[in-house]
Amino acid sequence: MVHGLIPSAENMPSASSFRPGDIVRGRSGKTVEILNTDAEGRLILGDALAYATELAPTAIVDLATLTGACCVALGNNMSGLFSDHERLARALVQAGAACAEEHWRLPLSKRLFEQIKSDVADIKNLGERWGGAITAALFLQHFSEGLPWAHLDIAGANRTKTGAAYTPKGTTGVGVRTLLDYLTEGANA
Repeated sequence: MVHGLIPSAENMPSASSFRPGDIVRGRSGKTVEILNTDAEGRLILGDALAYATELAPTAIVDLATLTGACCVALGNNMSGLFSDHERLARALVQAGAACAEEHWRLPLSKRLFEQIKSDVADIKNLGERWGGAITAALFLQHFSEGLPWAHLDIAGANRTKTGAAYTPKGTTGVGVRTLLDYLTEGANA
């Protein structure tokens, strides 16, 4: 069985918006120290991952235009792939290659996890400037509860100014073809 979750929220300032220094409790019960209110996408992804673990899946794959840091590292033709599960990562890279979507494996450096450790909460929502795509992925991994998990940071590859044989100019839908191929061909590999 496949479950598709689409976490979404309206990002609009108001008197009840969270502020830097706030501590919020997510679905998992874990607390997050807010350092930057613009790093809100990872908060709803963390809640979606927490919910996904409750469904007892064999694997979790999330996609998001999560960080500009991934664009800086990889440009606008490939996505960053983070995973703590070798077979899942290989299957996603192969699925992407089969449908002309390139995903480059990036490390989940435990040393960089130090950047998102908090003195007042379970985790911070932001690390330092350097390694931003990695610390964002480590934040998400924190909510996967040890299940086979992968994250595709599709920032950059989510749109094209020139188009290609398989996608017109504009938004690309990157990741959709990869997931379809993974689910039909590679999930049981």
